Amino acid sequence: MTDRRDSTRAEAILAALGGVANIVEIEPCTTRLRSEVHDPAAVDAKALRAVGAHGVMISGRVVQVVMGPEVDVIASEIEDLL
Repeated sequence: MTDRRDSTRAEAILAALGGVANIVEIEPCTTRLRSEVHDPAAVDAKALRAVGAHGVMISGRVVQVVMGPEVDVIASEIEDLL
């Protein structure tokens, strides 16, 4: 079960990834949120850290956001927003 805090965090993460239109694919992977984006320049790593990311790695169009063990809940919330 998710709470409003998780939903708000998911919205902030989605916005920091450049918004719905920038997402090609997104999925949880262990403690990371892995996403493929259309435009990596639209990703705001500072905003991702501000909402709790422990790290952000961008390689080409792949963005990995280290969120910790709650990544599955966050990914589910983001999927609901897409």
